[in-house]
Amino acid sequence: MPEPASLAADLAEWQPRCTFDTSGSGITCGVSGGADSMALLALAAATGAPVHAIHVDHGQRAGGDTEAAIVEAAAASVGASFTSETVAVEGSHNLEARLRSARYVVLGRSACTGHTADDQAETVLINLMRGAGIRGLGAMQPGPRRPILALRRSDTERICEHLGWEPVVDPTNTEPTFVRNRVRHELVPLLSDIAGRDIIPLLTRSADHHREAAVVLDGVASTLDPTSAPEVADAPQAVAAMAMQKWIQREVGTDYPIGTDAIDRVLAVARGESVAAEVDGGHRIQRSKQRLTIVPATTVRES
Repeated sequence: MPEPASLAADLAEWQPRCTFDTSGSGITCGVSGGADSMALLALAAATGAPVHAIHVDHGQRAGGDTEAAIVEAAAASVGASFTSETVAVEGSHNLEARLRSARYVVLGRSACTGHTADDQAETVLINLMRGAGIRGLGAMQPGPRRPILALRRSDTERICEHLGWEPVVDPTNTEPTFVRNRVRHELVPLLSDIAGRDIIPLLTRSADHHREAAVVLDGVASTLDPTSAPEVADAPQAVAAMAMQKWIQREVGTDYPIGTDAIDRVLAVARGESVAAEVDGGHRIQRSKQRLTIVPATTVRES
C-alpha cells in the first residue's frame, strides 16, 4: 500500500487542480468503479486525509458484485475504507434522474463525486435543452463536493493507467435511451466538429461566466419576498425568476435548476393570470390572498 506522500508524488500532475476539503474528519467518495470515480478515490487518498469509498449498486445490470469487489480492492490499495450498498429503482420513466436521486440518498449530500470538465460541459448542454435559465447554464458548482471538476475525462483514464488500475466499463454509458449519453457521444462531437475545436473548454468557461452572473443577480433577488405575489409581479422578470428559482429549489429540496417554462408559469400565477402552476417534484405553486405557497399537486383546488 503506497504512503500518501508517495501517492501524492505519483499524482502530482493532477493534484493541484483538485479541490478536496481536508479540514474535516475525512473524505467520502462515491466510487462506481469507472475511471472518473476511481481517479477521484486515488486523488482523495493522496491528500493524506482519511478516505471512505462507497459503491452503490443500482441493480440495473449483472456484475454489481464484481464492480464492488474492484472498488474494494482499489480502496484497500490506497488505504481507504469501503462499503457497498444496493438500491432498488424500478420502472423506466425518468430513470436517469431517479437513479441519480437514489445514489445521493446513499452517498449523502456531502460526498465527493467524480464529475469532470467533460461532465460539466455536458450538463451545460443538457440544461440548455431543458431551458434551465442562468443558474442551469452555470451547471455544477466547483468545490469540495466535485473536487476533480477541473480535470478532463482523459486525465482520469491516465491516472488509472498510471496506477495500473483497470476501471469498470459501464455498458449503459453508451445506451441512447439516456439523454446524457446522446449528448456525450453525438452532440459534443458534432459541436466540436462544427466549431473546429474542442468544445469542452468553451462550455466550461461559459458555465463559469453564468455562475458569476447568477451570483450578482442572486444578490438582488435575495431582497425579494418570493411568497409575496405583488412583489414578485412588480419585480423585473430576471430578478423575479431568480427569486422563484431559489425558493422552489429550497422548498422542494432539490439542487437541480427548475426549467424556465415552469418559472414562467409560476410568474403568471404571481401576476394573477392563472390559479396554479406545476413545478418539478410533483408540487404546484398556488396564490391565495396575495401570497404564494407550494403544495403537493394533489391538494390544489381551483377557486
